[in-house]
Amino acid sequence: MKQPNLLRKISTNPKVCGGKPCIRGTRIELSVILDALAEGLRPEEIIEHYPILKLDDIRSAAAYASELTKENIWKAAS
Repeated sequence: MKQPNLLRKISTNPKVCGGKPCIRGTRIELSVILDALAEGLRPEEIIEHYPILKLDDIRSAAAYASELTKENIWKAAS
């Protein structure tokens, strides 16, 4: 799935998770997925913990994070 299609799987709704980006149709925040990847979990392991997710949902979280860095919407780690 190409990046623009992956980004369509992301939802930011003020009535869901306080407006934090989530996988559309779930209450699973992208930060949960990205933290799990940063800890070294494989996408398949994340899906084991959150069976509602699909592999494209994991890719969508990574695509969203990638877009944020391209837009310079980030803070440097101190």
